[in-house]
Amino acid sequence: MHKVIHSETLKQALQARGWTQKDLAAALEVTGQAVTNWLKGVDFPRPDKLLKLATTLQLNFADLVVSSAKDQPVIAFRKKGGAKTTDAHVLKAIAMGSLLKPLVPYLPELRSLRVQIQNPTTQYEALQAVAAEVRARIGLGGHAVLSYEHLIGEFEANGAVIVPVMWGEKQNHKNALHILLPQDKVTFIFLNLDTRLEDFKFWMAHELAHVYTPDLAGTDEGEDFADAMAGALLFPKSFAEAAYAHAIRQSATTGEIRELQRHANAHSISLFSVFREINNYAKAHGLPALRSKETDIHAARNSQRGKLVSESLFAPLPPEPAAYVAAAQNVFRSGFFHSLQRMIKSKGPGVGYVQQIMDISMQDAAAIHGELSR
Repeated sequence: MHKVIHSETLKQALQARGWTQKDLAAALEVTGQAVTNWLKGVDFPRPDKLLKLATTLQLNFADLVVSSAKDQPVIAFRKKGGAKTTDAHVLKAIAMGSLLKPLVPYLPELRSLRVQIQNPTTQYEALQAVAAEVRARIGLGGHAVLSYEHLIGEFEANGAVIVPVMWGEKQNHKNALHILLPQDKVTFIFLNLDTRLEDFKFWMAHELAHVYTPDLAGTDEGEDFADAMAGALLFPKSFAEAAYAHAIRQSATTGEIRELQRHANAHSISLFSVFREINNYAKAHGLPALRSKETDIHAARNSQRGKLVSESLFAPLPPEPAAYVAAAQNVFRSGFFHSLQRMIKSKGPGVGYVQQIMDISMQDAAAIHGELSR
């Protein structure tokens, strides 16, 4: 992808601040010649400098960079509740995507026949029909539990590379990150292992829905569909119908919530997911909603949170680099680290490359780089 800095926008931003090119170079810790080359289109900033340039001048990627839209990485965040996506988040993710492009030739050969959902909709019956088709293709009937193995297999079958990361339970802005490289037809799915077990399967299904609908990735419509599709895949109409019948017979909300929790445990999903899918079923069929309110559900859910995925995989935390890489390959069937290892041994990218493509600390990147360099 040929990219150049939008020189007029950059000059206007400098003028508004009363800065010279020399002032900008000092702020970014680069040479004055580097800034001159950017403005002339002779050179382009490295991702870390591009991010610093954007945040320093308070410019977003679209204003700062002139590029071919068809080649630009497409990103979608599975955000934490209440988290706000800023221009800096978007810019960093696009930069990660650009840096991932050189890794593509080292990936295992990806299958060319992939599932794409035509005319995606959140309308209940149409959505349930699509979910039923997907489940049948995987080999599941309406009364079978969708497992992690099924989801992982679908990522593998549809050209999506899972990158398990440990971004922390609270300090990071996102639970998952979807980066599609349209020209290469490769999708990288970063899954945060520092999330609760009861939420993790839903986030995986949400990301799988993005893989099925590449044209919607990065849009609000795409996020809405991915949430709806995840619920329909994990707890389809057949389950919601039976659970509704059991729950509605309870004499009090405590019994109702207990019944919902039983179903949630059976599917390894959250109480809220079951609650929402049952109410979606009831609304679509003109039935009374459950008596429990969202506040009741969240209170019950927060009182009995499960382990983090990272805690269930590794003991003690943090894991040794070898164990972490092995889990990515054996549990998530990901070729990411094997491909990265081949690239490191062939082209010699350093610790900084690992740090930037995984959005992790330099210390963690050094440990992973050392393991892959053996």
